[in-house]
Amino acid sequence: MNILVANLGSTSFKYRLFHLDSSSEAELARGGYERVENYSDAIAKCLAKLKDDGIIESDTDIDVVGFKTVLGFELSGCVEADERVLAALDGFAAVAPAHNPAYAAGIRQFREALPQALRVALFETAFHQWQTKAAKTYALPRDWNGLGLQRNGFHGASHKFVAERSAQMLDRKDVAQACQALYQTGPQQIEGPPLRVVSCHLGGSSSICGIRNGVSIGCSLGFSPQSGLPQNNRVGDLDSMAIPYVCKRLGLSLEEAEKTLCQQGGLLGISGISNDLRDIAAEAEAGNSDAQLAIDVLAHQIRHWTGAFMLEMGGLDALVFTGGIGENQASLRQQVCRGLEDFGLKLDEAANQDARGRESELQAADSRVAVLTIPANEELVIARESYRFATSKGISVSNI
Repeated sequence: MNILVANLGSTSFKYRLFHLDSSSEAELARGGYERVENYSDAIAKCLAKLKDDGIIESDTDIDVVGFKTVLGFELSGCVEADERVLAALDGFAAVAPAHNPAYAAGIRQFREALPQALRVALFETAFHQWQTKAAKTYALPRDWNGLGLQRNGFHGASHKFVAERSAQMLDRKDVAQACQALYQTGPQQIEGPPLRVVSCHLGGSSSICGIRNGVSIGCSLGFSPQSGLPQNNRVGDLDSMAIPYVCKRLGLSLEEAEKTLCQQGGLLGISGISNDLRDIAAEAEAGNSDAQLAIDVLAHQIRHWTGAFMLEMGGLDALVFTGGIGENQASLRQQVCRGLEDFGLKLDEAANQDARGRESELQAADSRVAVLTIPANEELVIARESYRFATSKGISVSNI
């Protein structure tokens, strides 16, 4: 089955083409376009290039198109990207303005360009849909019920990849298999001791997720992707009274305050230098105290959420770092893991320094808790889940 994974930004279109069957998976091609004004043009260029390069013979060779949709109003999961999905994306367009309109437009235009292909939406909230009601509920006025305000959690594709792969690395095939089937069967009963993992997705946007037996029990990201940890230029968690206070003091409109928070907050706001942790780390090494504070705040928040999920799960079997920062910033990993020996977590300093952008085990030989780096591969997750969705519906290449 040939599956085209479409990654749509407000002005960008990136794609990866995979071939999956019951025994193998392979990436056939990848590419993308920036400064996109019309997705239909970008889609046409993509399909033309795949044919010119001999990857496919015709458009009908694309069996499935998978989308990493972000946030839907009263809808989550791995589902067919139909009118229900479009309505859900449109319903929360104001909450995820950089993502929802782009994916809604892309789904509509792929429907025109590849009418024979099955379209599958894997929501970024999907992995978190089985959290308890207590974990998802905000203490809001009762009159606000029905507005869809809850802790949603995001980076679901990345955290699910960590859940599957960490179970495999820790020789818990039962958990890995249950996690693979999660969107078809829901959570399964696991015999024996639980596998308790904290996944740290650290990159341009960041989140921490607690995972018990391959299922999310909580995520640092809440109603929108603007919450949780301080991110590149997003503020993260903020007291609800801060925005009206700033609006009054600085004479800003709500829209102006929101734009400033989303573009000038986060690591950029604290450091005053950059939204790139590599630049911030270099300045911190040179003695810039604001740059060091940005790193310290990020590490503090990672530890805060890790501790919260460790307590909720009753312990920890593995701490996993993924994403561009998580995979490459050894000094941040060291800062996060510092002083946790009484919890059974001991870092191998040499292994930590050597690990960069590759799958690694970083714990000391006598550590009771595994410390892992697992490179993110969200597009592969979308391809896998699209394949599982298609096959679970009895769809094969011959009848799509």
